[in-house]
Amino acid sequence: MPAMSLALKDRSTLPFALLLALGMTATVGGALGFEHIGGYIPCALCLLQRLPYYYGIPVAVLAALSAALGGPSWLTRLLLLVVGVMMLVGAGLGVYHAGAEWGFWEGPATCATTAQGISQNAGDLLGDLDAKKPPSCTEASLRVLGLSFAGWNVIASLILAAIAFAGVRAKKAH
Repeated sequence: MPAMSLALKDRSTLPFALLLALGMTATVGGALGFEHIGGYIPCALCLLQRLPYYYGIPVAVLAALSAALGGPSWLTRLLLLVVGVMMLVGAGLGVYHAGAEWGFWEGPATCATTAQGISQNAGDLLGDLDAKKPPSCTEASLRVLGLSFAGWNVIASLILAAIAFAGVRAKKAH
């Protein structure tokens, strides 16, 4: 009967891990889309807020693989916990950035970034360069429903953290 007990491994965390991996990929993919398709040049804080996603996506994928392949429940839950903490860090970074945009506190002394806008007019490169405005960590480049990219990141990060922590607490399937 050992083969039967292997087949009944706990997979209750799998939906959470998959949802996390997909949600994180969609969120950071949206940010990259606004940058590369929409032409919104990210500031240094914007780029910093992406790091929890870049590090968290592989961890969420590992959690999904662990759950799908019948890995130890403690390992899958630990990986989900790590992703949840990363998303809380991302939310904190977003709160700091959004607060600086609203003038609640000072932003960083420098907001230098190497990200560059995509030239839309190859025939007038100098004119295009003159039209480019460097990104600012204290001015929102776009607000949707009153929230900047940083504000939306706070919401996305908190939702993803809640999913991760729900996965940690998921009841084992018997």
